[in-house]
Amino acid sequence: MLNFIEGKVSKLVFDHLDFDSHEQVIFCRDPDVGLKGIIAVHSTALGPAAGGCRMHPYATGQEALTDVLRLSKGMTYKNAVAGLPLGGGKCVIIADPNTPNKPDLLRAFARHIQSLQGRYWTAIDIGVGPDDADIMAEQCDYIFARASQYEEGFNPSSFTAYGGFIGIRASVKSALGRDDLKGVRVAVQGLGATGYALSKHLHEAGALLTVSDVRGEAVDRVVAEFGATAVDPGQIHSADVDVFAPCALGAGLNDETIPAIRAKVVCGLANNQLKEIRHGKMLADRGITYVPDYVVNAGGMMGASTVIFSELSGEKSLAQIEGLHETISAILDRAKSEGKTTAEVADTIANERISAAQNK
Repeated sequence: MLNFIEGKVSKLVFDHLDFDSHEQVIFCRDPDVGLKGIIAVHSTALGPAAGGCRMHPYATGQEALTDVLRLSKGMTYKNAVAGLPLGGGKCVIIADPNTPNKPDLLRAFARHIQSLQGRYWTAIDIGVGPDDADIMAEQCDYIFARASQYEEGFNPSSFTAYGGFIGIRASVKSALGRDDLKGVRVAVQGLGATGYALSKHLHEAGALLTVSDVRGEAVDRVVAEFGATAVDPGQIHSADVDVFAPCALGAGLNDETIPAIRAKVVCGLANNQLKEIRHGKMLADRGITYVPDYVVNAGGMMGASTVIFSELSGEKSLAQIEGLHETISAILDRAKSEGKTTAEVADTIANERISAAQNK
């Protein structure tokens, strides 16, 4: 563990608001290439920890620590609710993903992951794509969702997008009583690889799209290909739609945005969408059906992680992802019957499965 954040590392970690009995938090540094990164293993109760590697130019080390602590815990819950034999972990590299020495950073960081000897597996995330995962695999045996594991041109993020599509179908059925998505108005916030792929699924199912992204070329592509309506990124949460699908960075559901949401359903692929836990109740009090992010975006893990504990099979992966429809429907029904928020119900299911594993 290396102290590249001001102050004592132990105090920063153990006193951090987002520290939740994480098993390991490892600070990684390689001065030869300028690497600064963090690995957080939240839980291995259900199996080896697994979660993606994010590369982002965090303003401070404290900001990076907050992100990795929250994301790793989310992976524990995501994998538990999805019924995967995996624990939760996450790692971050503090760097611009467009930096010229990105391959060197990835290789150096991969060596730190290798030192955990399979206690933690990592994969793609924001700033780290399938080709990058192959670079990491040069130095580490515990990398999945690599480009070389799939047919040329296939991006494993497609699994995540398909899970999002299944989740929107399930939540629309529950909240709007609709068996199909024809004519359903959906606002997609964020048009990266998953946001674009989700938009394609929705368009092909007959949904009417409203979209936004900070990158104009991404918006132009979806408008041209899918007939979407473009809106300002700062206003999409208030669009007059049936479903709001946040697929950008987290904490977008907060005191400022929730009062302006007009959608009856919030179901998207971004991580940590609720800025605070109380915002789940705030959505419920406004009659908005919220599908917990770590449940609906589990498709990526469900599809790509089979290589960790089984054989990689596209057909089996898709069939497993389609099971999210039943999982999400059960969470929504239980929330209604028990008078709880959907986040509370999903957390309860995850904790039940983790506790059962710990008590074996």
